[in-house]
Amino acid sequence: MQFFDTHAHLESDQLQPHLEQILAQTSAGELCVAAIGTDPPSSHRCLELAEKNDNVWAAVGLHPNYCASFDDSHWAAILEIVDRPKVVAIGETGLDKYWDDCPFDVQMQWFERHVDLSFEKQKPLVIHMRECETEMVDALERLSRDGRIIGIMHSFCGSADAAKRCLDLGMFISFAGMVTYKKAQDVRDVAAVIPEDRLLIETDSPYLSPVPKRGKRPNLPQYVRHTAECLAEVRGVSLEHLAKVTGENARNVFSIREGAVT
Repeated sequence: MQFFDTHAHLESDQLQPHLEQILAQTSAGELCVAAIGTDPPSSHRCLELAEKNDNVWAAVGLHPNYCASFDDSHWAAILEIVDRPKVVAIGETGLDKYWDDCPFDVQMQWFERHVDLSFEKQKPLVIHMRECETEMVDALERLSRDGRIIGIMHSFCGSADAAKRCLDLGMFISFAGMVTYKKAQDVRDVAAVIPEDRLLIETDSPYLSPVPKRGKRPNLPQYVRHTAECLAEVRGVSLEHLAKVTGENARNVFSIREGAVT
């Protein structure tokens, strides 16, 4: 089986001792990975890894928690690489009220820049949402004119209503290791009813290690299998089927065909 981890921070310092092993798994066809940038240096590094490894692709963007320190020069560094073929998504972008690292109105301004860029380049958004479900879904609906919103709700742990509203906009819903946690029954209930053609899996590596790896750092892209096993169980399908459909969905949202970008 091949698993597609749609969200991993391969440039993270925590992963460097494991990077050779991770890339060997992608080369062997066991694993596909979307490497997610959060600022210009990480975005450039993710692209570098993607361009050197067939089963790795990159997302480039500016994370909401860091936006208070960004200016037009940082955005220019993203625009410099966004058209490269192995860049298949825009992000990680979004909104966050958990950390008090950036004024919310500043986050919103940067998020809207990412939305416009996503629409212009026809590359999907990778969306971060933490402790701001109402504000995020309202913003997505407000910005969705002319089909401007395409992309992925990353590491989803929101409500069934939020999931439905995102699905109505055409979004994909991605689940990370949190869905395996004992107290995450509400997340599993949502995951059980996501339409099969909109379901994705991820690790958010090196964070959010799934059961049975919870509490161990770093989380590795190969551990996406544990999230897949959990989702297969709650949805009543085989692991092989879950891996197949989530891999197909990832290739669809990222416009990847037979190892190439269309």
